Amino acid sequence: MPIAISAAFPPGLDTPNLIALAEDLGYERAWVYDSPALYHDVWITLARAAERTERIGLGPGVLVPSLRHPMVNAAAIATLCDLAPGRVAVAIGAGFTGRHVLGQKPMRWADVRTYVMAIKGLLRGEEVEWDGRPIRMVHPRGFGAPRPIEVPILIGADGPKGNAVAEELGDGTMAAGAPNANATGEWRALLTFGTVLDDGETPTSERVIEAAGPGVAVVLHGMYERGGPEVVDRFPGGAEWRAGVEEIHPRHRHLATHEGHLVELTDRDRAGLSGGLSELIGAFTLTAPAAEVGERLAAYAAQGITEVAYQPCGPDSQRELTAFARAAGL
Repeated sequence: MPIAISAAFPPGLDTPNLIALAEDLGYERAWVYDSPALYHDVWITLARAAERTERIGLGPGVLVPSLRHPMVNAAAIATLCDLAPGRVAVAIGAGFTGRHVLGQKPMRWADVRTYVMAIKGLLRGEEVEWDGRPIRMVHPRGFGAPRPIEVPILIGADGPKGNAVAEELGDGTMAAGAPNANATGEWRALLTFGTVLDDGETPTSERVIEAAGPGVAVVLHGMYERGGPEVVDRFPGGAEWRAGVEEIHPRHRHLATHEGHLVELTDRDRAGLSGGLSELIGAFTLTAPAAEVGERLAAYAAQGITEVAYQPCGPDSQRELTAFARAAGL
């Protein structure tokens, strides 16, 4: 079965127009991030995109439960289902930037499980208990898609606890950067970054660094949060990037660690790339000539990945979306 090619976006002012372009180019779905300390609101962005499109699938990827009461997300799902019937899917996870930028660690998977169960129950029209009281969607006609609301729910998982929640409650999994080798289920989505190389370009060319650099800099962002300085320093350029971050007082450091996340390069990111991180662009992102991009997509399919969600980075998202669509054979 051919791998599905979707797109992913940090929600910004122009994102609905980019989603409309992705539809024209043949992308299967558009996933939009949920990180309100960094970007526009995910649900407003998806609603605007729904009104500009007719075919492309739409959904948040991934929702972070601690950011909203389950009724708020259930009502938002119902609204999007009214605006884009038959096109909605939802991904829910424990949180990356959506929590780290607030100075918090990812949620406990037990709490994510409880939240997913509540969302599913609300969408079925059931009464569920939350904060010690029964709640239920009591929306009148015309104020949300009628219950039961059937939408696929993926779990943003990359380890055994997340995979267990996905196996119990989800319709599949969403991983970032590298395939979730131990995931089960028929829907296995992979979020990817990078750029299609023009003739004569290399992964360290100036344009390529601007377009693919954010996708490899995020590795340092994540490793610093998960593993600390020792892990970051194992990467070429890691010490240079960390030196800039650690100039900031620890109480406020989380506010700076993820600046520019998957959108643009900060001076700290550029220091890391100049220190050698750029040499890993080809290995850590889907950056290659068009023919090789196609080969790597086929390799993902052979590993059981059913959907690749490509996020364009850098100053020219239209170029990135168009070039990737061509390389993927859309």
